[in-house]
Amino acid sequence: MSQAPILVLGGTGKTGRRVVARLRDLDLPVRAASRSTGTLFDYGDPATWGPALEGVRAVYLVPMVEFVDLADVTAFIRRAAREGVERIVLLSARGEGGGAHPDQEPLETLVREAVPRWTILRAGWFAQNFSEDFLLEPVMSGELALPAGEGREAFVDVADIADVAVAALTGDAHAGQVYEVTGPEALSFRTVAALISEASGREVRYTPVDRDTYVTALSGQGYPDDTVRAVADLMEAIARGAGETVGDGVRRALGRPPRSFADFVKEAAASGAWTAGSD
Repeated sequence: MSQAPILVLGGTGKTGRRVVARLRDLDLPVRAASRSTGTLFDYGDPATWGPALEGVRAVYLVPMVEFVDLADVTAFIRRAAREGVERIVLLSARGEGGGAHPDQEPLETLVREAVPRWTILRAGWFAQNFSEDFLLEPVMSGELALPAGEGREAFVDVADIADVAVAALTGDAHAGQVYEVTGPEALSFRTVAALISEASGREVRYTPVDRDTYVTALSGQGYPDDTVRAVADLMEAIARGAGETVGDGVRRALGRPPRSFADFVKEAAASGAWTAGSD
């Protein structure tokens, strides 16, 4: 295992690039794969699977089943097992009331059955959605207009996800474990807006809106229809309280508490995440 490269799918994504960096810091061989850089990989193109899997025994799997064909991901996992992959760390998602998100259940089952050493990370909403993803523009505009009501979410710092993933990719103690990876407390978007405002010096307010208003706004920004529906569904789940349970995955896996959202926003603000003109 120590000489075989570790395949990190989504190697340029929010969690993937952090996993890659940590593995390299440990002087471990790593193969970062994505659709555009590093080792080219696309679930929809089986011709890319062989080069990505060559010599690999461990995989960090980021399926994003909302945006890729489940059949393609399933076929890839089965091929990975046939080609000698022994360990898979799956980035999954939490469902309402505990357990796996329904979209992720088939993949979780498949991963458990496909390889002898598996670890499942059921993650909460990423804190970095506010600094690196689709919520950055609303923060910069000064208004988070979302159909989330006063629901709360235990936003997780993706640095914690990466730390747990690396531990599971490199240590047998995590085999067969399901970790619910969240932040240490559930926060409303109203509280999130206040924390970002305080840390960044930029006035950000939260405005609850209905689904139709939100869908129209996202569609007007050019997002594909399937993405718009998936994000709107997730927001409405938060409004119902689906994300307010705090998980113990970070503490169980790493022996330390998860990073707070307040600490995340302080670091993000200091790095210039919400400074006008920053990359």
